[in-house]
Amino acid sequence: MNRKSKIERWLAAIVIVSAISFFVPCSAIAQDAGAMTMHQAISLALQNSRDLALARMQYRVAMDATGVDRAAFLPNLYTGSGAAYTYGFPSLGGSPPAVFQMNYSQSIFNPVWKAQQHAAEEHAKTMKLEIDRTRDDVIVRTASAYLELAKVRHSLELMRAEQVSAEKIVGVTRDRVAANQELAIEITRSELTAARVQQRIIKLEGRDEALTQQLRDLTGIPDTQSVAVINEDASFATDMQASEIQNLALQSDRGVQEAENDRAARQHILRGAHLSYWPTFEVVGQYSILSKFNNYLEYYNRFQRNNISAGVQITIPLFSAKTRANVALAKSELSASELSLGVKRQEVRVDVLQKERDVRELNATREVARLDLKLAQQTLEVSQAKFEQGGLTLRDIEQSRLDESDKWVAFLDSDFALKQGQLTLLQATGQLAKVFQ
Repeated sequence: MNRKSKIERWLAAIVIVSAISFFVPCSAIAQDAGAMTMHQAISLALQNSRDLALARMQYRVAMDATGVDRAAFLPNLYTGSGAAYTYGFPSLGGSPPAVFQMNYSQSIFNPVWKAQQHAAEEHAKTMKLEIDRTRDDVIVRTASAYLELAKVRHSLELMRAEQVSAEKIVGVTRDRVAANQELAIEITRSELTAARVQQRIIKLEGRDEALTQQLRDLTGIPDTQSVAVINEDASFATDMQASEIQNLALQSDRGVQEAENDRAARQHILRGAHLSYWPTFEVVGQYSILSKFNNYLEYYNRFQRNNISAGVQITIPLFSAKTRANVALAKSELSASELSLGVKRQEVRVDVLQKERDVRELNATREVARLDLKLAQQTLEVSQAKFEQGGLTLRDIEQSRLDESDKWVAFLDSDFALKQGQLTLLQATGQLAKVFQ
């Protein structure tokens, strides 16, 4: 009777451990009203990202820089006053001293300045792309941290249940060795298994702490608030063909777009260099009130105190070695930019196809892990039935439980790796923002 009662107690413990392994990770988290979803975590990260705020500020700086270049083609009005002592002809800095003076200037046609303005606008477009790139990077980092944290916590639950099974095996083995039914080496073997499980738990707990802090930093959650996540069955799979993936990657790749913007800027500069052979036009004007104490009357019979000048200043280049050098430089820079664009496009094609192949391989790996887990679960069911019939020992059934837990962890790892690969492919094809809208 004592032996039968002991077996029944062990069997009840096995049922409890099974329930913990399968239901605690999901149900306990799902009941936590404070748990945030992955979309909520990403939304918080986008709101609190310092990198994204910096990218937006850099874009604003670039836009303000284009305004500086554009200002030369807008009206510019200056005024001022001053006084100076003169002896002889009253001239200071190329113009006579004035009590009050107002100057007006506005460039009408200056191809070099206009080319610089267009180049600055292309640079601003590049900084706008940097905002998009930073946003996608924040999304990927947050989603990866969230998914990995959920995976680690699920694995911890499995490992703790596995630790219970490993300790049971150690106890049963010691009893059998004491009863001369096993060799002493079996105790060491079972203790080694338990120690390995403990080692994995410690590593997972350390990873849990690191990921929790990383998620706090990304989302802005304070240290006083707990971070609870949900085991979401998220899928980021896409059914696009290889040719469609390549086209989307070429259209959305930030590096390609930056290279195209750089080429456009070089084209503007080359065009401006060519047009600099033509005259430049600038509207100028000046009004001044000259002083009476600077000996003007001694040098002019009739002194005109109020002076107005207005007109158009035309500068005609007759021979400019610098212009010729600027044209040659602009041509070589444009050629280099076009070659760089071609290289970048080829790199994107190769890279996105490799990402697509990686996703297919990871999907196949996940399927193998899923079937391996299913086989381990079915094996555990068969072993449990045999144990109830007396065909297996308690150590055999606990070993089956250890194997099933290992397959669970392997499946979680392969599932997380697949989701990471899918996220990377979505980012490469520019579809990431659509998924997390």
